[in-house]
Amino acid sequence: MPELPEVETTRLGIAAHACGERVTEVVVRDARLRWPVPAELCTQLPGSLIQSVQRRGKYLLFRTDSGTLIVHLGMSGSLRVLETAAAPTKHDHVDILLGNGRILRYNDPRRFGCMLWTLEDPQQHVLLRNLGPEPLRGEFTAEYLFARSRGRKAAVKTFIMDSHVVVGVGNIYANEALYAAGIRPTRAAGRVSLQRYAQLVAEIKAVLAAAVTQGGTTLRDFVGGDGKPGYFQQQLNVYDRAGEPCRGCGEALTETRVGQRSTVFCRRCQT
Repeated sequence: MPELPEVETTRLGIAAHACGERVTEVVVRDARLRWPVPAELCTQLPGSLIQSVQRRGKYLLFRTDSGTLIVHLGMSGSLRVLETAAAPTKHDHVDILLGNGRILRYNDPRRFGCMLWTLEDPQQHVLLRNLGPEPLRGEFTAEYLFARSRGRKAAVKTFIMDSHVVVGVGNIYANEALYAAGIRPTRAAGRVSLQRYAQLVAEIKAVLAAAVTQGGTTLRDFVGGDGKPGYFQQQLNVYDRAGEPCRGCGEALTETRVGQRSTVFCRRCQT
């Protein structure tokens, strides 16, 4: 699933081509996404000027002078910029044609993503209004995470992956940040000290920032807005490395399940 770095990589790639452009046409080939693509997208978005492309958690917000397009890439979706009208393939469900001749093409084999349209403040949309803080911004601090964790018996990995606590820390980056902070992912969130949360917050920020710089992580089918894969997988320390030696101590990495998600950690380095 595309996580925050992959969505941010997509945003950066698209914004350079879409901002300041008018939408000339919207072509919906298959409206059956996680929620049906609203019919008004084809009637209200054309003619609109794209003022900015923003991100909130894993959602892309195309703010225009008439409304906001909200996009989620789901489990397998991608939104790419095409220079010309290349023939659509089986899973190319939506095209957004721009005045500069380029096309934003949404591809989603599993159709778990969404493309929604709102005339209201998108931050108050039911999908966004209860999201936690952005991890790369100043409001995400050790003090905040420590306060939210008090009394929590859930595993710390589950805790930091809760989008109501903090957005965008998906499975890959939760594994990596906990390893870098030396915290065992199964430890109860309420039993992590403020000092250790300070280290974890720093590592979450560092891991996510590095992944954005590398264009995200491509393990299966992620590509950015320019159609290129991400390269952060070359720097993964624990994720998808079960049984391999820990880069820190050499002990074989252990795999378990936390919150139904694959979790890899070092029994010696993480406590």
